[in-house]
Amino acid sequence: MNNNLILTIFNVLLNLIDVLVVLLPILLSVAFMTIIERKQLAAHQRRVGPNTVGYYGILQPFSDALKLILKETIIPSQSNKILFYLAPVSTLIFSLLGWGIIPFGQGLTLFDFSLGILYTLVLSSLGVYGVLFAGWSANSKYAFLGSLRSTAAMISYELILSSAILIIILLTGSLNFTTIIEYQQAIWFIIPLLPVFIFYFIAILAETSRTPFDLQEAIST
Repeated sequence: MNNNLILTIFNVLLNLIDVLVVLLPILLSVAFMTIIERKQLAAHQRRVGPNTVGYYGILQPFSDALKLILKETIIPSQSNKILFYLAPVSTLIFSLLGWGIIPFGQGLTLFDFSLGILYTLVLSSLGVYGVLFAGWSANSKYAFLGSLRSTAAMISYELILSSAILIIILLTGSLNFTTIIEYQQAIWFIIPLLPVFIFYFIAILAETSRTPFDLQEAIST
């Protein structure tokens, strides 16, 4: 009995390490991609951009994360506090779950799911509810209308994403990411399907509310 318990704990710890090995590099890469984006936007707008924290501002994402953690949490008095907390958490969880089936190399994936693309599309659709719940739980008509606008924009761009992905599914006859990658050993799909990739890339920028598709967030980087 003790051996079985030790084996179970060992397997849980091993799975946890596998998840951390995937998630930590992803979170770090997102942080540094953010600083690259801000530097690039600053160059376009003839500004300096982040250059104070760290060498050429390279530690700015960590400073922003620390500021976000230490900021005062303000909860509207008439809001649904449970949903108000769960809305951003659910969006983060759904976005991170999508990386569990991405193959990073030969045999380097947490779960080689046969319906990987369908799983990814489902998770991206569920992430929309986090934005909707955030506006509704605040018990404010302005916040709710803003969340409806963001939700409508995300759903409309997902139609373009799904259409581009459908072409790949028809070419390969599979919903598995590993199979689709193996189909590209002779030639990458981006070469014959370059116009489709351009539409797909624009839809990705719009789906993630990056410049110049950040109007629904009413911010300027």
